[in-house]
Amino acid sequence: MQYKRWITAALGAVICVSLTASAHADTGEVLTGAGSYTTVLPPGAAEAQPDIYKTSRVTGKMPTNDWWSSLAWDTYSEAQYPHPLAIKNEESGIQIFNPSPRISADNTAISGTLDDTRDFTVGHSGVATFPDAKVDDYNDWFVRAEYKSGTKSMKVTYGHGSPFVYFTYTDGDPQISFHSTPEIWYGNASSSAIGVTIDGAHYGLYGPTGSTWSGIGSRKLTNSLHGKDYFSIAALPDNKPAILEKYRQYAYSHVTDTEVSWTYDPLTSEVTTTYTYDTEPKEGSRSGTIFALYPHQWKHLSSTHLLPYIYPSVRGEMKTGEGSSFQTKMKFTGVLPSLPDKGSYDRDKLAQYIEEAKDEDYYGAPDTYSVGKHLGKLTALVPIAEQIGDTIAAERFRSKIRSRLEDWFKASDISGNPNVSELFYYNSQWGTLIGYPASYGTDIELNDHHIHYGYFLKAAAEIARTDKRWASDSQYGPMVQLLIRDIASMDRNDPLFPFLRNFDPYAGHSWSSGHGRFGDGNNNGSSAETMNAWAALILWGEATGDTDTRDLGIYLYTTEMNAINEYWFDTAGTNASSGFTRSNASIIWGGKTTGDSTMWTANPEEVHGVNWLPITGSSLYLTQYPSYAGRNYETMVNENKGTDFNAWEDLVYMYLAISNPTEAANMFAAQASSIVPEQGNSKANAYHWIHNLHTLGTQDPDITSDYPLYAVFNKNGHKTYVVYNMTESEKTVTFSDGMVMTAPPNRFTSITKKESPHES
Repeated sequence: MQYKRWITAALGAVICVSLTASAHADTGEVLTGAGSYTTVLPPGAAEAQPDIYKTSRVTGKMPTNDWWSSLAWDTYSEAQYPHPLAIKNEESGIQIFNPSPRISADNTAISGTLDDTRDFTVGHSGVATFPDAKVDDYNDWFVRAEYKSGTKSMKVTYGHGSPFVYFTYTDGDPQISFHSTPEIWYGNASSSAIGVTIDGAHYGLYGPTGSTWSGIGSRKLTNSLHGKDYFSIAALPDNKPAILEKYRQYAYSHVTDTEVSWTYDPLTSEVTTTYTYDTEPKEGSRSGTIFALYPHQWKHLSSTHLLPYIYPSVRGEMKTGEGSSFQTKMKFTGVLPSLPDKGSYDRDKLAQYIEEAKDEDYYGAPDTYSVGKHLGKLTALVPIAEQIGDTIAAERFRSKIRSRLEDWFKASDISGNPNVSELFYYNSQWGTLIGYPASYGTDIELNDHHIHYGYFLKAAAEIARTDKRWASDSQYGPMVQLLIRDIASMDRNDPLFPFLRNFDPYAGHSWSSGHGRFGDGNNNGSSAETMNAWAALILWGEATGDTDTRDLGIYLYTTEMNAINEYWFDTAGTNASSGFTRSNASIIWGGKTTGDSTMWTANPEEVHGVNWLPITGSSLYLTQYPSYAGRNYETMVNENKGTDFNAWEDLVYMYLAISNPTEAANMFAAQASSIVPEQGNSKANAYHWIHNLHTLGTQDPDITSDYPLYAVFNKNGHKTYVVYNMTESEKTVTFSDGMVMTAPPNRFTSITKKESPHES
């Protein structure tokens, strides 16, 4: 497994972080390299609730920011969306709803949210109400809930992509309470399995062999287990007996574990992801299961035979397969620390913008997001200043980055006194680092750590690009690694953090809410800031020679990129339900997709732009579909009723440069004097991006490289190959179309076909 290779390499760092003696033990300060964090909550600070609803069998750090997180945060749970099903844990048992036949859409949203009036609740014949539902076990995309009252219990296992829900009972039998009388179209009271339809949704209910049913013809059915303890249900794609029998083959093969693993092959720039199921046969010897695949999975499927069964979902069609594993293969299309110096810009104008930024002071809020955005702005400015030869500005930007990071990466001041702000606190109950001052619920709800900390990590990677000592284990490398582990630990046995906190390996994208306490499920509305975080892991890993962190970043970046293209942008036009007229999704929820608002506004520039920013050398995936980008821009203009933009003009022009760089350059020039850049952007970065795309064109995703810091641009058939060699040695870089480049260390190298190599 990919993550296992990391354990040995990181073990020393884990021990250092966990066991290093503190110079200020009474304050809770834990020293790690030149930095430190605290285990004592800063005065006046808030943190997440102390209660976690889990059983004693759960001993590792509790995952947060997952599709099922409300089960751990609430007495029961809010709605959860393990597509193709929807689930809700309640006092009487678990409510099960099949959204597939009820997906609806209008011009603002696609909806498949749980309906509290349908379909049925599975409970326990001996318990009317349970005191709570607790997390009893979890793995990479399944969870098990325990309902218990005295000696009577019901354990329920369910997960992403599974049409099945599995039950085990003590001291009682399964009792299914329907919200209206179901139609029974297969089986009878003496059948172990029956087929039912409720309001157009089809299910198979699978009792053990020899079990019987009571209540036929009513709204409440009880399966008498006759001494056995297992039961399962399955959402069926149709009410055909042959389908019920096919699903019966796997109804007694209960899923006990799920595990994702990944590899990155530099020679092919390919990410291979393997999804594995462990199952326990309750009857017979059948192993494996039936699984439903999202579009980003089945479009990249490797060798698995698909079944003919399909489930509509809010993410598009889910196609089914069977077995104990499946595998996908996706191309990693490269990232750059910035765009190269190839733009058709006025260098004096660019220098002017750099000078303006150099003299700016920071007047923003001191919280993790605002400071992170400022760090992101400075991070983008450093290489641009280098490219125009303004070494004074470049060093000033670096100095500001170092100073800010070092403030946050130390829990005490220069005199050894505890800091009360701009520090990281470790919450051992939830296994997380919280930066204070916090914002947007990063403290009490554990929201958005990947978004906020991604900016810190990107800034640290920029320092590491030219200052390897600063990034070393004796300096600030261990604090950076802690932030990486907080948002995406690759070790399932990490003593401090859960596995891949913010990333959902089956859904293929991240979740923002720490608790997921929404009737619509968890959400993610800032896909580009997530990509910024994963790109930071790639750049940090390459700068420090940590290939495991680099490859983790490549896996996360590549998978999320494909999910964004499917579910946020739907670039192929294959997933959005008829009636949804928006050109992009603004927020992805577990049970729906919205396209007309963010969490704070319905302003069109921000509704669209929230899934573009920050636009940097890591954002070239946005340019891979220029025709789509043009449609998306025009839709935004129509929604805005013209080009009199009220916010984020700089980002709008940067995005327009993907489909029409000439118009973007003209519009930027006409408005330059009045533009107020978005909080994390600058005029220099906008100008640099627009004119580089004007010269280079857009990214060609069909040509890959055997070195990860690369991009291939295509403008009217003229291809430009760009590499930033972040190592100390010259590299020979080979592209998939046969182009070979010699790349000197620590600099950009580019070649345009039919032209001589050019180094910058």
